[in-house]
Amino acid sequence: MRGVFSAPGDFIYFKSQVPLHKIPIGTKQWRYYDFGPKLVPPLICLPSIAGTAEVYYKQIMSLSTKGYRIISVDIPRVWDHHEWIQAFEKFLDAIDVHHVHLYGTSLGGFLAQLFAQHRPRRVRSLILSNSFLETQSFSTAMPWAPIVGWSPSFLLKRYVLTGIRDGPHEPFIADSVDFVVAQVETLSKDDLAARLTLTTNSASVGSLLLTDSNITIIDTNDYCAIPQKLKDEVIERYPGARRAELKSGGDFPFLSRPDEVNLHLQLHLRRVGVEARPDLVHGKSKDGRDGNSSKQNRDERDEDESSSKENNADSSGGVPPKSNHPSSSSSSSSPALPPDDAGVDSAENRDEQLTMNNSSRFQLVNTLPQVCVGVVYYYYLYYYLSIFILYRSLVNYQLLLDI
Repeated sequence: MRGVFSAPGDFIYFKSQVPLHKIPIGTKQWRYYDFGPKLVPPLICLPSIAGTAEVYYKQIMSLSTKGYRIISVDIPRVWDHHEWIQAFEKFLDAIDVHHVHLYGTSLGGFLAQLFAQHRPRRVRSLILSNSFLETQSFSTAMPWAPIVGWSPSFLLKRYVLTGIRDGPHEPFIADSVDFVVAQVETLSKDDLAARLTLTTNSASVGSLLLTDSNITIIDTNDYCAIPQKLKDEVIERYPGARRAELKSGGDFPFLSRPDEVNLHLQLHLRRVGVEARPDLVHGKSKDGRDGNSSKQNRDERDEDESSSKENNADSSGGVPPKSNHPSSSSSSSSPALPPDDAGVDSAENRDEQLTMNNSSRFQLVNTLPQVCVGVVYYYYLYYYLSIFILYRSLVNYQLLLDI
């Protein structure tokens, strides 16, 4: 049976139901989604380098209907780890949230640990997925990190996309890759440069006051951009943490394996004492039924249609003709779950869209030789131009001395 939010158009439905918030705090612009009962301590989701606030939409839609509050944020344009800690604390103050539970993947998991280390009173628990403890490995693998702020946008996007494995994927993993690639296209040059700087600047996670029992580690056993050695270091650092290993899922299990990830998130929140409030979910009654009683209305309508058909059959001696117009249920309240076929694109449109996404991604990947040649060319052009300017300055200085 198909899941409620497994249709290709579920992201369109999500965008129509969950508002995007944008607030300026100091010099930083924050983009985030906040959905679920406000009385429940929130689970805040922090994405990877390639992620945006949108990548956790499956967690928002699933867990919010169960009575949890989910906040998904974009990593703002910060260039230093201490700046990140201060900016994130100001963001929590702005949305009036003090105690939080953090779910971070890759770079988001690293930043979540740093915040838990320096602001231990505000973090109640951690969920880490494909994360790491130090940035030295990434700094070594990226020798041009000091000039990342001067690099063109297409080069930064190309470097970020090289971490995503090419080649054939299982359909659900391929869909998650296409979705994230589309999100990378929305990031500006400065956003990408700032995130790469956070990944390569020298930093490491120290000891946490948080007990291991309040930490859950969710890792995938198939290919991942984070080396297995770095993931093993996280496991060794928190030996008492709960572990959840997914057989597959790639770099983005929250998109490719949402049901499994959502289950582990829900189990973690229950274990650390977060009580869901389904009675506060907009559109549901206290007994957990939909507040608009759409199911009851459908049952009553089906009953009426059935009795009407029986009466027509009795009076006319035959079976009444079927109507080609589906009946519609009225609902003026907030989001009830969409039907299975809601927002489903045709198979041809879906294939065409995936082909376009793949072609754009591989087009960026194949431009590496041209990019390298261009960078080397401009480097030497700048070098020789500097020498020429220096030479001309010396000549002019000599002429002045001769005069």
